[in-house]
Amino acid sequence: MAETIQAFEEPVYVTRPILPPLDEYIGLLREIWHSQWLTNLGPKHSALQKALSHFFKTKSITLFNNGTTALFTACQAFGLTGDVITTPFTFPATPHVLAWNHINPVFADIDPVTMTLDPGKIGPLITNRTSAILAVHAYGIPCDVEGIQSVAHRFGLPIIYDAAHAFGLQIKGRPVTDFGDATMLSFHATKLFHTAEGGALFVRDPVVKDRVDLLRNFGIKDELTVLMPGINGKMSELHAALGLLTLKMVPGERRDREVVAAIYREKLRDIDGVSMPTIRSGAENSYQYFPIRIGGKHATRDEVYNGLRRFNVFARKYFYPLCSDYGCYRTLPSAHPSSLPVAHKVASEVLCLPFYGALDEGTVIRICDIVRYLIQK
Repeated sequence: MAETIQAFEEPVYVTRPILPPLDEYIGLLREIWHSQWLTNLGPKHSALQKALSHFFKTKSITLFNNGTTALFTACQAFGLTGDVITTPFTFPATPHVLAWNHINPVFADIDPVTMTLDPGKIGPLITNRTSAILAVHAYGIPCDVEGIQSVAHRFGLPIIYDAAHAFGLQIKGRPVTDFGDATMLSFHATKLFHTAEGGALFVRDPVVKDRVDLLRNFGIKDELTVLMPGINGKMSELHAALGLLTLKMVPGERRDREVVAAIYREKLRDIDGVSMPTIRSGAENSYQYFPIRIGGKHATRDEVYNGLRRFNVFARKYFYPLCSDYGCYRTLPSAHPSSLPVAHKVASEVLCLPFYGALDEGTVIRICDIVRYLIQK
């Protein structure tokens, strides 16, 4: 079989951004040039915020220059201190925003199926220093929002969701932004919907929402009044203009990714040692990434990862290593591997395959054939 599988002539990467026709973007840039309004909550910013409010059926949205700034601001707006319970199985930004706010991340183990924060592991870690729960919808696979809400309600804690991977995710017919006290979305270029760089924060409490809006813009209320120390987290007109165009492309991109996902599931389902996560009942897939887990007796995840590279396929060991293994966090009591056995197992098995709408059927089938060869050889 090895003789019949050829390496790709051009690299196949894990994702590729959707981009609108260049002339359409140039048309919006001409409008921006004519107005000479480049940032500071201009008309493109307002238009994108209105469009996203309609998409998510809420007005509680604040746009940011990136998702990390949005999450950082959420910690400030809720006045978080002491400890925050979070997951080790996430992108570094999640615990980093806590550390930057002088908050101690407390890592809880994850569910072995969904790979998201396990509600049953949260309660034993809560102390009088705990000020919130910061959970992550990994790969767009939703957390057990009801289980986490039950814990939060019992202890009187706010919930902030890192939904960087979850644009378009619905849970029982409700947008992902409906759950918890605040939800962050990332609009980075690698995401399903993007503004090249950008993000948003959805906050349920209007008082906290007002605080978020102030903090995003230096704490400025008006020309003469500064109410609190804030930062510059605003999205520019150039990024908002790109978002107005890519938002129109999301439905088509989702349909194309659904086709790609169906091919992957069909071609990989009978390979011993390969498993594919299932979406929780009642949830709609965000189609952000296509993760598989490699945990059989034939080959390790790293062997498949390195083998794919020899065929010019660049998958991603995402998330590996765990955040709890970083030098800046590994000395925390909650970071000890014995406390996070499921997270360590998942991190050693997971691999995100190339996944974007422009992948043609032949390319996806070849990738599956390579995975099969690498595992069965």
